[in-house]
Amino acid sequence: MSVSRHQPFADIALSDQAIDWMVRLNSGTAGENERSGFLAWRALSPEHEAAAREAEALWEGLGAAGGRVRADGKATRGRLTRRTLIAGGVFAAIGLGAAASDPLRRRILADYSTGVGEAREVVLPDGSRAWLNSSTSLALDYSGLRRGVRLLEGQALFTVVPEPARPFVVAAANGWTRAVGTAFDVDMRAESVAVTVVEGTVAVGIDGGSPEGVMVRADQAVRYGLQGVAAPQSVDAGMATAWRRGKLIFNRRPLEDVVSELQRHTHTRIVIAGSSLKALEVTGVFDLNDPQSVLETIEQTLPVRVLRLPLVNVIL
Repeated sequence: MSVSRHQPFADIALSDQAIDWMVRLNSGTAGENERSGFLAWRALSPEHEAAAREAEALWEGLGAAGGRVRADGKATRGRLTRRTLIAGGVFAAIGLGAAASDPLRRRILADYSTGVGEAREVVLPDGSRAWLNSSTSLALDYSGLRRGVRLLEGQALFTVVPEPARPFVVAAANGWTRAVGTAFDVDMRAESVAVTVVEGTVAVGIDGGSPEGVMVRADQAVRYGLQGVAAPQSVDAGMATAWRRGKLIFNRRPLEDVVSELQRHTHTRIVIAGSSLKALEVTGVFDLNDPQSVLETIEQTLPVRVLRLPLVNVIL
């Protein structure tokens, strides 16, 4: 059963559109057409006006005076202000602006999708099953010779009905995972895709690489990205798929990975300000019903603090 725990997606879509207007109007190239267009957009409804006011307040708040950023992009502690976020390019890194509508576009292309705070199981045309994590979209590409699925965003666990003459292939980012009959998890992260095998064996490869791929067995995981496919590593598959039980379990996981997983469970954007923080390790068991508790624990146990803004949390 799907249970939504957060603000309706329509409200978030309006907020994203309003922020997109702010980016365009403050780009330095906006003319009278853009200004008139924004005035017409915000007059469409009270909800549009509220989203416009929120976006204006966020933009003005991010532009407040003070602060500086070191050459490595990490804010100087104790002197960081909201202007630092603009100076360090964090506002662009957040993905606010033109890219804000990308999740909506992916959902339009998807055959199945979930919103923030929602998970669901779907039965595929061949009887295989896919359990979709929060903020996940996938599209089907079935034919007579191949059972194809494209993971557009998020994370899904697939339980595949054996059909040796018709391979089951999940495409995600620049690679693929091929199985005949097995259970495996595909997780699209910020810089890579992680594949964890729960039962059986799968082959994992990248587009344009070896058609045989890398063999990955039960209780193993592998990552792939622009640099190719890494060597398989032994993992606890139950821990890696604990999200199905409403838990997030991390054992010395890099902060970058933790934020990537947490992001799909909250509407508020989460940004790590400074590349040196991304490798900090996080250990703990967290309840998906309370994603903010993860940020609180990170703040209490790591040498970081969290700057909380109306639409953004910045770890610095």
